[in-house]
Amino acid sequence: MRRRYLKGLAITLVVALATISFTACATLDAFVDSFSGEEPEPEGTVRIGVFEPMSGPDKEKGELEIMGIQLANELFPTAMKKQVELIYADNQSDITIAEVAINDLIAKRPAVVLGSYGDINSLVAVEPLEKAKIPAIAITNTNPLVTSNNPYYFRVCYVETYQGIALAKFAVESLGVSTAAILREEGSDTAIALSQTFEDKMVQMTGDTNAISTLLEYGGKEKDFTSYLKKIRSAGEKVVFLPASVEDAQMILTQAKDLGMTDVKFLGTDVWSNEDFLLKLGDAAELAAISVVYAADTSINDMSKTFLKAYHAKYGEDSEPDPAVALGFDAYIIAIDSLNRIGTALDGALLAKSIALETVFPGASGNITFDINGDPMKSVVIEGVSKGEFVKLYTMEPIFE
Repeated sequence: MRRRYLKGLAITLVVALATISFTACATLDAFVDSFSGEEPEPEGTVRIGVFEPMSGPDKEKGELEIMGIQLANELFPTAMKKQVELIYADNQSDITIAEVAINDLIAKRPAVVLGSYGDINSLVAVEPLEKAKIPAIAITNTNPLVTSNNPYYFRVCYVETYQGIALAKFAVESLGVSTAAILREEGSDTAIALSQTFEDKMVQMTGDTNAISTLLEYGGKEKDFTSYLKKIRSAGEKVVFLPASVEDAQMILTQAKDLGMTDVKFLGTDVWSNEDFLLKLGDAAELAAISVVYAADTSINDMSKTFLKAYHAKYGEDSEPDPAVALGFDAYIIAIDSLNRIGTALDGALLAKSIALETVFPGASGNITFDINGDPMKSVVIEGVSKGEFVKLYTMEPIFE
């Protein structure tokens, strides 16, 4: 019964992807015109490479990305009216083996490569893939070096700093504030980078160069944050950008609640988006608003609904997909859509161009548009906490300014 359900779902989705294909950009159409006189391709299948740690310490993380790829392959088993063949390369969570594995995979001539989990594994693959002119789509890694200055590597997971933009838009558009405070760990490169994008977006949206009225930094080993919180309260700020760990957030939000700052929202990143955060903070978690990579309980588009139905059909109604599964799913269907639009699996430069021109693509994790670096401008859900559960507060759609 389940197999029959998936088969029917697959037919529906093939039609959906075909419809998406008809909306391709005129720029790409012009680019593809040069192939109109080519001979039919001899290959009977379309090969998609899967470059992941299938053994070693990163095995479990790699398996989550593969789950998404394989689920998408079950629903979309063809590209260009040919069967898709997934070919696997195990980088074994090892940098030395990863170099051998990617070259072995390239020798099998895949049209596109998906993966790898782990920034270092993808970084190893950057140069060989570019040299071979084979496009690749990373799934969960966030290192900007993977995609920067490389027209062949893309990613479906936003880079960490993108969350600063999403949270600033939430602060202005949903919370209605024009100023905010920033509280961050001193010397943390990640916190500094996130704070800068948050501040830049706040300034841009409000037109006020002083949109960040209060910037405070704490030491990495501090336990008492009351002096910082009192300064924020004295400044009258109702929004605090807090790019902190779960451990620091636990202390800061608990102390804020004890000070009676229950009308202040503390904005945090996806590192807070887990059950551990809820358990550690209790009622104090209700002071938080969090940007998340994927929210299973939020249907952003028809594809996010379809993905969740298919996932439940395969793994049970009570199961909840890890964000990596949704992102692996998206990497595969973007590859399929891009192949369908150009009609060839033999020209990596053309396929890379097709992927780069994906605009507001309806993925399971949100609507995706690639920027000039191959990084996604995409839907970001902001969640809050109510009665011990995460609840949706706001969805930021892709921004192009």
